[in-house]
Amino acid sequence: RSQILAGKTPSSRSWKLANKLVFSKIRAGMGGNVETFISGGAPLGRELAEWYADAGIRIHEGYGLTETSPVIALNKPANHRIGTVGKIMPNLEVRIAEDGEILVKGPSVFKGYWNRPEETKTALSDGWFKTGDIGNIDADGYLSVTDRKKDLIKTSGGKYIAPQPIENSLKLNPLVGTAAILGDRRKFPAALVSPNFVALESWARENNIPFHTRAELIAHPEVRALYEGLIEGINANLARFEKIKRVLLVADEFTAENGALTPTMKLRRRVIEERYRRQIDELYTQAEMTTTQA
Repeated sequence: RSQILAGKTPSSRSWKLANKLVFSKIRAGMGGNVETFISGGAPLGRELAEWYADAGIRIHEGYGLTETSPVIALNKPANHRIGTVGKIMPNLEVRIAEDGEILVKGPSVFKGYWNRPEETKTALSDGWFKTGDIGNIDADGYLSVTDRKKDLIKTSGGKYIAPQPIENSLKLNPLVGTAAILGDRRKFPAALVSPNFVALESWARENNIPFHTRAELIAHPEVRALYEGLIEGINANLARFEKIKRVLLVADEFTAENGALTPTMKLRRRVIEERYRRQIDELYTQAEMTTTQA
């Protein structure tokens, strides 16, 4: 992987064999002759970037907004660090506010919203555009974007949790369709999961799990245990205050058509939390009762 990320072709016999049997076919499926892959618009996710790198595909992740015309940072062939969105474009200045928000200034940053003076005043401060994203810049100048500021979860204990990296890790599992991390003003984080029902129903048939409806399927003890096991795997890589304590399975698929996702497939977090408010409240109430009884 390190050789791929450095722009080189691995020389080990094991990689050459894997390349002949598998990796070359993956690259052929993506056009075969593509020299540069660039990712933007949504977080790529470190795990996904590493998977592609193992297959011989180095993806140059970048970052920007319409208001910044649009690129702020980009990984380049000569300067590439996986897990970041690259170094800042030379015509821009970027700094991190005290609350972690990414601020940007430069000639490619817009001057304001057309006929929207109040929104312009909110978005700009002394020429610095408030991106609404949380991030950091490492010692070598590589920018990392953690999450949207408005999406940060603050537990009742005062800890801030960035949900997107956790959700992206969950979605890598083929049994997970969409995941939303809960926990704002609550004692602990939980995960609301809309399963990939094609994969889950296939697993259920292979394991002789009887069901007639999706609601019956997600209520089955073995299915619940299956997803709790997935959560445990994710928890192994999380800080103590980030660890997911409960999982709520729902029988619905999340789509742009039903309002759960945006047209660009981003999670409508507030819509989902409101739609499942009763189930979420019950989950936390039951957890409180269990803790009290213990």
